[in-house]
Amino acid sequence: MSLTRLNASAATLTKNRTEDSVTPVSGMCATCIDGCIGMCEIGKSAYRGSEVIYPQPFGIITTAGEKVYPVDLSHFNIMGTVMGAKGIPADSDQAIFTNVNLERKIGRDKGIRLKLPIVIGAMGSTMVAKNNWEGLAIGAALSGISLSVGENVCGMDPESEFKAGKVVKSEDMEFRVKTFQDWQEDGYGTIAVQANVEDTKLGVQEYAITRLGVEAVELKWGQGAKDIGGEVKIKDLARAQLLKKRGYIVLPDPENPAVIEAYKAGTFKEFERHSRVGMVTLEDFVNRVEELRKVGAKYVFLKTGAYRPADLARALKFSSEAKIDLLTVDAAGGGTGMSPWRMMNEWGVPGVELWSLLYHYADTLAQQGKYIPDLAIAGGITFEDQIFKGLALGAPYFKAVAMSRGPMAAAMVGKNIGKRIKEGMVPVYVERFGDTVEEIFVTATELKEKYGKDFDRIPPGAIGLYTYMERIKQGLRQMMAGARIFSLDYISRNDIASLTRGAAEISGIPYIMDLDAEEAEQILSS
Repeated sequence: MSLTRLNASAATLTKNRTEDSVTPVSGMCATCIDGCIGMCEIGKSAYRGSEVIYPQPFGIITTAGEKVYPVDLSHFNIMGTVMGAKGIPADSDQAIFTNVNLERKIGRDKGIRLKLPIVIGAMGSTMVAKNNWEGLAIGAALSGISLSVGENVCGMDPESEFKAGKVVKSEDMEFRVKTFQDWQEDGYGTIAVQANVEDTKLGVQEYAITRLGVEAVELKWGQGAKDIGGEVKIKDLARAQLLKKRGYIVLPDPENPAVIEAYKAGTFKEFERHSRVGMVTLEDFVNRVEELRKVGAKYVFLKTGAYRPADLARALKFSSEAKIDLLTVDAAGGGTGMSPWRMMNEWGVPGVELWSLLYHYADTLAQQGKYIPDLAIAGGITFEDQIFKGLALGAPYFKAVAMSRGPMAAAMVGKNIGKRIKEGMVPVYVERFGDTVEEIFVTATELKEKYGKDFDRIPPGAIGLYTYMERIKQGLRQMMAGARIFSLDYISRNDIASLTRGAAEISGIPYIMDLDAEEAEQILSS
């Protein structure tokens, strides 16, 4: 249940000198010797201080926690059956996996159509998000799924224009929104614009709705990776000073003459930009939802993190009272562009525990006849089996999963392969499939046939994300067909079993040796 190396991690570019002999409680080398240059996290902190709090190198990575929790989705198995079919006639010529319907409609009026029960979690002002946005946005549009523009984009855009303290133009935000809108097909998916404390003060969501035609907005209480506001690194002094003027917390103070001198001397090379933490009340939340609807928001979402159980109950209760369209609950250990490394590993409620509580709370409200918003879960979900298990764990309330690091990885790989193709330097590992886009990407032929001349406008990053989603689509269909389920609406908690007593106790999903016990006895005695 602990980190494999408490005082050393690839995330912080640290390691133990005595790698094979480490004290488990402190993470220190068994023999800490005078003369060591300080390769461990303690040692590096002695000369780089708070820089070592964060995963490195910032700007080109996404990060997730290493902590091993007592229970995760691998502690459940999907149950297949040989009897019947749900959502399709029980006919072997019809009940084949390619006929599984993976489409889902979410929102109060079920107006957001998804080709897969997947939304891509918010990608905000970090460089890794900006540098891969074309792949993410176009890939999501091609796949028929939704994605969110994360926090601080307008505030971080040096070209943003403001009037009376409110944003009236942001090239970065416009680029992000339009990239998705230009490739959206047949109304599938949507792009949501997220807002934190600073974004709300700057009027970011009002700008996105009224000037960019955005239909969905997402309020943010937090995420699974951390329980504080958004953070990024700034390498440019002038930009750090600009962000401070726009109301952000910037450390160290970029207007302090001593700090400026130290920066110019090369003592440090990066500033930290921090966002404020929000303060939540039911009245403020309901009022904000109504404000956004009056401005023109068609759909209002909320994303919350791995806070204590009472806060999860508040998130669901407040969402019910305000009748929002989608609540996304992100579990501890989640991935991010930049979060404090120790915090990422040591705070919050882990996935199975958080999602089990969410199911219990939703069921409690449902039994009271209360409105239940559509629910999405997040926290390290990357493949089709996890999607099935996650939806089953919270059926019938869980409608989708939110994914971030998986789609980002697919978009980055696609982009990098595209660069190597142009350079004529395709790596051997990839070259065995060919040296062109059409040869390497297995979906390229399909996309080329569908889009014709426009195929050349699709960036390799988007093809990478689309191809990853197509793999998930087939894999999920196969999983569902094996359980004789041919539509997402038929997935139930009875379709998975706990592999340990502990998992059963936490989730309420029966232990596998207790599953079907009564039915099996009836079969044997009939």
